[in-house]
Amino acid sequence: MKKIGVLNKDLSDVIAGMGHLDMLVIGDAGLPVPAGVKRIDLAIKKDVPGFIETVEIIAEELKVERIILAEETGKVSQHIKKEILNIFNDSKVEEVTHEELKKLSKSAMAVVRTGEFTPYANVILVSGVVF
Repeated sequence: MKKIGVLNKDLSDVIAGMGHLDMLVIGDAGLPVPAGVKRIDLAIKKDVPGFIETVEIIAEELKVERIILAEETGKVSQHIKKEILNIFNDSKVEEVTHEELKKLSKSAMAVVRTGEFTPYANVILVSGVVF
């Protein structure tokens, strides 16, 4: 049995299989998952697991070159944006509309659904390289 890191098999498989510039979406409980994109549903109940908690755990295993946030996140859920920027303080940041974020999700390796009930608690992580 794996001792540390991401224990969820599907999520661990996706992270291990990501290459440079592949995208992983982490979303709140309401973010739609485009047809054909792998859904990794971690939600158990309202706010479990939380969005930031999930992002922090994934950030321990995935080299992130760039993050993509919805402009609406900073307007509606400022604390979420602030915490994401703190976690990825050495990554480039791109802001797009929430509609554009949903369109970009169609090209993601997977969408991770958390139990988060905070509006616009969504981020796209763009994989980097460790060398």
